[in-house]
Amino acid sequence: MVAEPLIATEPPPSGHPQDVAAGGMVEIIRSSFALVEPRAEELGRHFYGVLFSRAPETRGLFPVNMEVQRSRLLRALVHVVQMVDQPEELIPFLEQLGRDHRKFGVIAQHYDAVGYALLSAIAAFAGDAWKPPVAKAWTDAYGIVAGAMRAAADAERGPASWLGRVVGHRRVGWDLAVVTVQSSGPVPYRSGQYVSVETPHRPRLWRYLSPANAPRQDGVLEFHVRAVPGGWVSRAIVAHTRIGDTWRIGPPMGRMTAPASNDGLLMVAGGTGVAPMKAILEDLARRQQRPRTQVFLGGRTWDDLYDFDAVRRMSYANPWLDVIPVVETAEEGSGAERGTLAEVVTRYGAWADHDVLVCGSPAMIRATVSRMLVAGTPLDRITYDPFTLD
Repeated sequence: MVAEPLIATEPPPSGHPQDVAAGGMVEIIRSSFALVEPRAEELGRHFYGVLFSRAPETRGLFPVNMEVQRSRLLRALVHVVQMVDQPEELIPFLEQLGRDHRKFGVIAQHYDAVGYALLSAIAAFAGDAWKPPVAKAWTDAYGIVAGAMRAAADAERGPASWLGRVVGHRRVGWDLAVVTVQSSGPVPYRSGQYVSVETPHRPRLWRYLSPANAPRQDGVLEFHVRAVPGGWVSRAIVAHTRIGDTWRIGPPMGRMTAPASNDGLLMVAGGTGVAPMKAILEDLARRQQRPRTQVFLGGRTWDDLYDFDAVRRMSYANPWLDVIPVVETAEEGSGAERGTLAEVVTRYGAWADHDVLVCGSPAMIRATVSRMLVAGTPLDRITYDPFTLD
């Protein structure tokens, strides 16, 4: 006899996202997750083992090598746990996630199977701490997660994904490439957002990339890709992408877009984090009114500022834009500020009256945001997306 699902995939009776933080749910979710997080790798194996046993057809949705996928599960869990008391940000993220999952061919029954596997994994590793209040908190939380994702997916009428043909591949360095892709139709992203891509060299392994240009009617997208250690997809893109390759492109995600206000704008970019910033600057240049914009582009060495000249040319053509290079190992007379981005940006002040956009590696984002908060930058003025390396 097949056991009944542990969870329901509909929101709690009220249906209001604000209820996500009711009744001590936040504290219960976070404290119980803290118990199982040290055993994240085992948790991931347990989750997928139960999922594939309960819904064998889902195995074909994932890559042969599950190592990367297991780590992504944990990152997604951590992100949701961190935002569980911020429904105004969590719900839009889940809606984007639901629309994105259409590209996998996810159907309603899969949400039930995922919920069953998730609660089974948490229960198995929480041990004696898995008591009725904990089970209810996770059940209700997953109900909200699945409800938001399913509602957004069901309401979406656009394509689940787009095909794109590689029309340009330029090596900028041994570990960096600029790839130009012509999509089958305009991808409806906003400048600063990111999309997931699947390449023929790594089927069913998706990587998030930010277009480096504002949306164009001809569907052309430029991506900056750095090969990172252990990066299955990024290394394949840099080393093996060829003109004519066909990519699959998922729906847009992310909340880092050009602010609607004309308050001062601060943009902090490290490494390939310059890509979405260029798209936003291109978008701003098309407007009649633009905010006074300060850009800091940083890296360990000058080689990391591979696109600085292009952004500097944009500043020459737009008097509202100023660009400052930041290098940790700057040579005398180079014209660059010396130090980390976190150090240099806060050296200039708290930027309390600016909208702030930050993009780069996870470590760079954490260091910069933390230091800016200490310096006095209001948290609600800072925007960044939870990027991962691969």
